[in-house]
Amino acid sequence: MAGLATNDQAVDLGKGLTSRADVTGFFMQLCDEIGAGSYMLVAVVSGHERPELRIIASNWVYDAIRLIGHEFIINLVESGLTVPPGGRASSLECSRSPDMPELISGEQARLLDVLGHAEIFSLRVHVGRRRYFVLFSAAEADSIDAERLPRAQMLATYALSQVPEILAAAAMQNPLSERERECLYWVSSGKTTDDVAMILGVSSNTVNSYVTHAIRKFQAKNRAMAMATAIRSGII
Repeated sequence: MAGLATNDQAVDLGKGLTSRADVTGFFMQLCDEIGAGSYMLVAVVSGHERPELRIIASNWVYDAIRLIGHEFIINLVESGLTVPPGGRASSLECSRSPDMPELISGEQARLLDVLGHAEIFSLRVHVGRRRYFVLFSAAEADSIDAERLPRAQMLATYALSQVPEILAAAAMQNPLSERERECLYWVSSGKTTDDVAMILGVSSNTVNSYVTHAIRKFQAKNRAMAMATAIRSGII
């Protein structure tokens, strides 16, 4: 396994980050170096009624995010398992889910295991005054080298501190109005147009109009693509 970059190299890598795609490439490299298979870089922001998740960059598959849900990810990054800079990392292991019923249910643990996230480490990264969270996961327990995580956490901080504008814009990005977001959320939950109209107290035509606006704002081809974009972005 190749050694991790030096501090100067991390800063140089950060200078090369000019887009969210570059951020993805940087974290894919960190995954290779610590033995992880997947990563997710997120922020938690204040919502109208509850905290909302913003997924800045990730290589998790769509189904994993949809089935596990944003609430679980928020609970995980805000739990005692999340390691602050300089702390000692402890993983969430699906096989030990009965020991943590307040965080993860047995069904969630089984889903994570099947979807390739049997082991998850959650790290907190500070960039200026903002807090971000990085999840590193692997399909099998003990695949990730926990001894390398503090170093990876430090390198991530160095690199991301070079691109605070990209992070802030991605974390706060939500082109939808509250009604558009609500309609897309209920549709993604399997509700019909008539169901959503009844829930929100509006007409079916109004629901279709809101969904159409959301599709256009995401430059998506259809509802399914708009829903996938919203879920991956942490908007619904």
